[in-house]
Amino acid sequence: MDYGTEVAVSDLRIDPQAQRTLHEGRAQRIAEHIVPEAIGLIMVSLRDDGQMYIVDGQHRYRACQLAGITTVKAEIHHGLTLDQEAILFLIKNRESHKPKPIDEYHVGLTGGVPLFVDTDQVLRKHGLILGSTSTNSVGAVSGVLRITERYGVEVFDRTLAVAQDAFGRSPLTWDGMLLGGIGQFLGRWGSIVDDKELARKMLAMGTADKWRAEILSRSSRNGFNNSGTGSRVTTAYRLVMAAWNKGRRAANQIAE
Repeated sequence: MDYGTEVAVSDLRIDPQAQRTLHEGRAQRIAEHIVPEAIGLIMVSLRDDGQMYIVDGQHRYRACQLAGITTVKAEIHHGLTLDQEAILFLIKNRESHKPKPIDEYHVGLTGGVPLFVDTDQVLRKHGLILGSTSTNSVGAVSGVLRITERYGVEVFDRTLAVAQDAFGRSPLTWDGMLLGGIGQFLGRWGSIVDDKELARKMLAMGTADKWRAEILSRSSRNGFNNSGTGSRVTTAYRLVMAAWNKGRRAANQIAE
Protein backbone atom coordinates (compact mmCIF):
# COMPACT_ATOMS: atom_id res chain seq x y z
CA MET A 1 0.00 0.00 0.00
CA ASP A 2 1.23 3.50 -0.90
CA TYR A 3 0.08 6.19 1.52
CA GLY A 4 -0.29 9.87 0.64
CA THR A 5 0.65 9.59 -3.03
CA GLU A 6 -0.41 12.53 -5.19
CA VAL A 7 -2.46 11.44 -8.20
CA ALA A 8 -4.26 13.23 -11.01
CA VAL A 9 -8.04 13.42 -10.57
CA SER A 10 -8.40 12.61 -14.27
CA ASP A 11 -6.62 9.27 -13.68
CA LEU A 12 -9.22 8.02 -11.20
CA ARG A 13 -12.05 5.69 -12.20
CA ILE A 14 -15.32 4.49 -10.60
CA ASP A 15 -16.56 0.89 -10.81
CA PRO A 16 -20.31 0.85 -9.99
CA GLN A 17 -20.05 -2.79 -8.89
CA ALA A 18 -17.91 -1.79 -5.94
CA GLN A 19 -19.41 1.61 -5.14
CA ARG A 20 -22.63 3.16 -3.90
CA THR A 21 -24.72 5.31 -6.24
CA LEU A 22 -23.14 8.72 -6.76
CA HIS A 23 -25.32 11.49 -5.31
CA GLU A 24 -24.64 14.48 -7.53
CA GLY A 25 -26.26 16.95 -5.11
CA ARG A 26 -24.02 15.81 -2.29
CA ALA A 27 -20.93 16.20 -4.49
CA GLN A 28 -22.04 19.71 -5.48
CA ARG A 29 -22.49 20.72 -1.84
CA ILE A 30 -18.98 19.46 -1.05
CA ALA A 31 -17.59 21.35 -4.06
CA GLU A 32 -19.13 24.64 -2.91
CA HIS A 33 -17.11 24.64 0.31
CA ILE A 34 -14.16 22.44 -0.60
CA VAL A 35 -10.74 23.19 0.87
CA PRO A 36 -7.99 21.35 -1.05
CA GLU A 37 -5.86 20.86 2.05
CA ALA A 38 -8.79 19.26 3.90
CA ILE A 39 -9.92 16.78 1.26
CA GLY A 40 -8.14 13.90 2.95
CA LEU A 41 -7.00 10.72 1.25
CA ILE A 42 -8.96 9.11 -1.59
CA MET A 43 -8.72 5.33 -1.20
CA VAL A 44 -7.98 3.68 -4.54
CA SER A 45 -7.18 0.25 -5.94
CA LEU A 46 -4.42 0.04 -8.55
CA ARG A 47 -5.59 -2.83 -10.74
CA ASP A 48 -3.49 -5.09 -12.92
CA ASP A 49 -4.38 -3.06 -16.02
CA GLY A 50 -2.75 0.01 -14.46
CA GLN A 51 -6.04 1.82 -13.87
CA MET A 52 -6.84 3.36 -10.47
CA TYR A 53 -10.36 2.70 -9.21
CA ILE A 54 -11.85 4.53 -6.25
CA VAL A 55 -12.66 2.38 -3.22
CA ASP A 56 -13.70 5.24 -0.94
CA GLY A 57 -14.07 8.92 -1.74
CA GLN A 58 -16.08 9.11 -4.96
CA HIS A 59 -18.09 12.14 -3.76
CA ARG A 60 -14.90 14.03 -2.90
CA TYR A 61 -13.49 12.97 -6.28
CA ARG A 62 -16.58 14.32 -8.06
CA ALA A 63 -16.41 17.51 -5.97
CA CYS A 64 -12.81 18.00 -7.12
CA GLN A 65 -13.93 17.67 -10.73
CA LEU A 66 -16.65 20.28 -10.17
CA ALA A 67 -14.28 22.64 -8.35
CA GLY A 68 -11.50 22.31 -10.91
CA ILE A 69 -9.04 20.65 -8.53
CA THR A 70 -6.63 18.57 -10.62
CA THR A 71 -4.73 16.47 -8.06
CA VAL A 72 -5.51 14.72 -4.77
CA LYS A 73 -3.64 12.63 -2.24
CA ALA A 74 -4.45 8.93 -2.36
CA GLU A 75 -4.07 5.75 -0.35
CA ILE A 76 -3.23 3.24 -3.10
CA HIS A 77 -3.87 -0.47 -2.59
CA HIS A 78 -2.18 -3.03 -4.84
CA GLY A 79 -3.33 -6.48 -5.90
CA LEU A 80 -6.97 -6.31 -4.74
CA THR A 81 -9.63 -8.38 -6.45
CA LEU A 82 -13.01 -6.81 -7.22
CA ASP A 83 -14.64 -8.58 -4.29
CA GLN A 84 -11.84 -7.39 -1.99
CA GLU A 85 -12.47 -3.82 -3.16
CA ALA A 86 -16.14 -4.22 -2.33
CA ILE A 87 -15.39 -5.62 1.13
CA LEU A 88 -12.95 -2.77 1.81
CA PHE A 89 -15.66 -0.29 0.80
CA LEU A 90 -18.15 -1.85 3.23
CA ILE A 91 -15.65 -1.87 6.09
CA LYS A 92 -14.62 1.72 5.47
CA ASN A 93 -18.16 3.06 5.18
CA ARG A 94 -19.53 1.20 8.18
CA GLU A 95 -16.94 3.12 10.16
CA SER A 96 -17.96 6.48 8.70
CA HIS A 97 -20.84 7.40 6.40
CA LYS A 98 -23.01 4.30 6.17
CA PRO A 99 -24.28 3.67 2.62
CA LYS A 100 -27.96 3.22 1.79
CA PRO A 101 -29.18 -0.36 2.35
CA ILE A 102 -29.67 -0.95 -1.39
CA ASP A 103 -26.15 0.29 -2.18
CA GLU A 104 -24.68 -1.84 0.61
CA TYR A 105 -26.64 -4.81 -0.77
CA HIS A 106 -25.28 -4.45 -4.31
CA VAL A 107 -21.72 -3.90 -3.12
CA GLY A 108 -22.09 -6.86 -0.76
CA LEU A 109 -23.13 -9.03 -3.70
CA THR A 110 -20.02 -7.95 -5.58
CA GLY A 111 -17.94 -8.77 -2.51
CA GLY A 112 -19.51 -12.21 -2.17
CA VAL A 113 -20.75 -11.53 1.37
CA PRO A 114 -22.81 -14.65 2.29
CA LEU A 115 -25.74 -12.72 3.79
CA PHE A 116 -26.28 -10.77 0.57
CA VAL A 117 -25.52 -13.64 -1.78
CA ASP A 118 -27.86 -16.05 0.05
CA THR A 119 -30.65 -13.47 0.13
CA ASP A 120 -30.22 -12.78 -3.58
CA GLN A 121 -30.41 -16.48 -4.46
CA VAL A 122 -33.73 -16.87 -2.61
CA LEU A 123 -35.15 -13.73 -4.20
CA ARG A 124 -34.23 -14.94 -7.68
CA LYS A 125 -35.77 -18.33 -6.95
CA HIS A 126 -39.06 -16.47 -6.48
CA GLY A 127 -38.52 -14.21 -9.48
CA LEU A 128 -37.80 -11.18 -7.34
CA ILE A 129 -35.12 -8.55 -6.95
CA LEU A 130 -34.47 -5.89 -4.32
CA GLY A 131 -35.25 -2.31 -5.23
CA SER A 132 -38.38 -0.19 -5.25
CA THR A 133 -41.52 -2.13 -4.36
CA SER A 134 -43.39 -3.61 -7.34
CA THR A 135 -44.92 -6.90 -8.41
CA ASN A 136 -41.47 -8.38 -8.98
CA SER A 137 -39.39 -6.29 -6.62
CA VAL A 138 -39.12 -5.95 -2.83
CA GLY A 139 -38.40 -2.52 -1.43
CA ALA A 140 -37.81 -3.49 2.20
CA VAL A 141 -34.07 -4.12 1.83
CA SER A 142 -33.15 -4.03 5.51
CA GLY A 143 -36.24 -6.06 6.42
CA VAL A 144 -35.52 -9.02 4.16
CA LEU A 145 -31.84 -9.03 5.07
CA ARG A 146 -32.88 -9.13 8.73
CA ILE A 147 -34.99 -12.25 8.11
CA THR A 148 -32.07 -14.05 6.46
CA GLU A 149 -29.60 -12.90 9.08
CA ARG A 150 -31.75 -13.89 12.09
CA TYR A 151 -33.47 -17.02 10.86
CA GLY A 152 -31.58 -18.27 7.80
CA VAL A 153 -32.28 -18.69 4.10
CA GLU A 154 -34.81 -21.50 4.58
CA VAL A 155 -37.07 -19.28 6.66
CA PHE A 156 -36.71 -16.42 4.17
CA ASP A 157 -37.61 -18.81 1.33
CA ARG A 158 -40.69 -20.00 3.24
CA THR A 159 -41.65 -16.42 4.09
CA LEU A 160 -41.84 -15.41 0.43
CA ALA A 161 -43.77 -18.58 -0.44
CA VAL A 162 -46.34 -18.07 2.33
CA ALA A 163 -46.83 -14.42 1.37
CA GLN A 164 -47.44 -15.27 -2.27
CA ASP A 165 -49.71 -18.23 -1.46
CA ALA A 166 -51.77 -16.01 0.84
CA PHE A 167 -51.99 -12.81 -1.17
CA GLY A 168 -50.97 -13.62 -4.73
CA ARG A 169 -48.29 -11.65 -6.52
CA SER A 170 -48.62 -7.90 -6.10
CA PRO A 171 -46.58 -5.03 -4.65
CA LEU A 172 -48.46 -5.22 -1.34
CA THR A 173 -47.54 -8.91 -1.01
CA TRP A 174 -43.93 -7.84 -0.48
CA ASP A 175 -44.69 -5.19 2.14
CA GLY A 176 -41.83 -5.09 4.64
CA MET A 177 -44.08 -5.28 7.70
CA LEU A 178 -45.94 -8.30 6.36
CA LEU A 179 -42.79 -10.16 5.37
CA GLY A 180 -41.19 -9.30 8.69
CA GLY A 181 -44.15 -10.65 10.66
CA ILE A 182 -44.32 -13.87 8.64
CA GLY A 183 -40.56 -14.33 8.87
CA GLN A 184 -40.53 -13.83 12.62
CA PHE A 185 -43.40 -16.30 13.08
CA LEU A 186 -41.75 -18.97 10.92
CA GLY A 187 -38.38 -18.27 12.50
CA ARG A 188 -39.80 -19.02 15.94
CA TRP A 189 -42.44 -21.66 15.21
CA GLY A 190 -41.66 -22.96 11.73
CA SER A 191 -40.89 -26.49 12.89
CA ILE A 192 -44.54 -27.01 13.89
CA VAL A 193 -46.23 -24.90 11.21
CA ASP A 194 -47.65 -26.08 7.89
CA ASP A 195 -46.98 -23.27 5.43
CA LYS A 196 -49.95 -23.97 3.14
CA GLU A 197 -52.32 -23.96 6.10
CA LEU A 198 -50.80 -20.75 7.39
CA ALA A 199 -51.28 -19.08 3.99
CA ARG A 200 -54.93 -20.17 3.84
CA LYS A 201 -55.63 -18.85 7.32
CA MET A 202 -53.93 -15.55 6.59
CA LEU A 203 -56.00 -15.08 3.43
CA ALA A 204 -59.16 -15.87 5.41
CA MET A 205 -58.40 -12.84 7.57
CA GLY A 206 -58.20 -10.50 4.56
CA THR A 207 -56.15 -9.23 1.66
CA ALA A 208 -52.62 -7.88 1.95
CA ASP A 209 -54.07 -4.37 1.86
CA LYS A 210 -56.36 -5.13 4.82
CA TRP A 211 -53.49 -6.75 6.72
CA ARG A 212 -51.32 -3.70 6.20
CA ALA A 213 -54.08 -1.35 7.33
CA GLU A 214 -54.70 -3.45 10.44
CA ILE A 215 -50.99 -3.52 11.30
CA LEU A 216 -50.76 0.27 11.03
CA SER A 217 -53.97 0.75 13.01
CA ARG A 218 -52.94 -1.56 15.86
CA SER A 219 -49.44 -0.09 15.99
CA SER A 220 -50.88 3.40 16.26
CA ARG A 221 -53.33 2.40 19.00
CA ASN A 222 -50.47 0.85 20.94
CA GLY A 223 -48.41 4.01 20.71
CA PHE A 224 -46.06 2.63 18.05
CA ASN A 225 -46.81 5.23 15.39
CA ASN A 226 -43.46 6.98 15.86
CA SER A 227 -41.28 4.03 16.77
CA GLY A 228 -40.35 2.74 13.31
CA THR A 229 -40.82 -0.51 11.47
CA GLY A 230 -39.62 -2.82 14.25
CA SER A 231 -42.72 -2.45 16.39
CA ARG A 232 -44.94 -2.81 13.33
CA VAL A 233 -43.22 -6.09 12.49
CA THR A 234 -43.99 -7.24 16.02
CA THR A 235 -47.64 -6.30 15.46
CA ALA A 236 -47.63 -8.24 12.18
CA TYR A 237 -46.08 -11.23 13.96
CA ARG A 238 -48.91 -11.22 16.52
CA LEU A 239 -51.51 -11.04 13.76
CA VAL A 240 -49.89 -13.99 11.97
CA MET A 241 -49.98 -15.92 15.23
CA ALA A 242 -53.66 -15.02 15.68
CA ALA A 243 -54.40 -16.28 12.17
CA TRP A 244 -52.65 -19.58 12.86
CA ASN A 245 -54.43 -20.05 16.18
CA LYS A 246 -57.90 -19.25 14.88
CA GLY A 247 -60.19 -22.28 15.12
CA ARG A 248 -57.68 -24.33 17.11
CA ARG A 249 -58.34 -25.71 20.56
CA ALA A 250 -56.43 -23.95 23.30
CA ALA A 251 -54.12 -26.93 23.77
CA ASN A 252 -53.02 -26.69 20.11
CA GLN A 253 -52.53 -22.97 19.96
CA ILE A 254 -49.17 -21.23 19.89
CA ALA A 255 -48.68 -18.79 22.75
CA GLU A 256 -45.70 -16.77 23.88
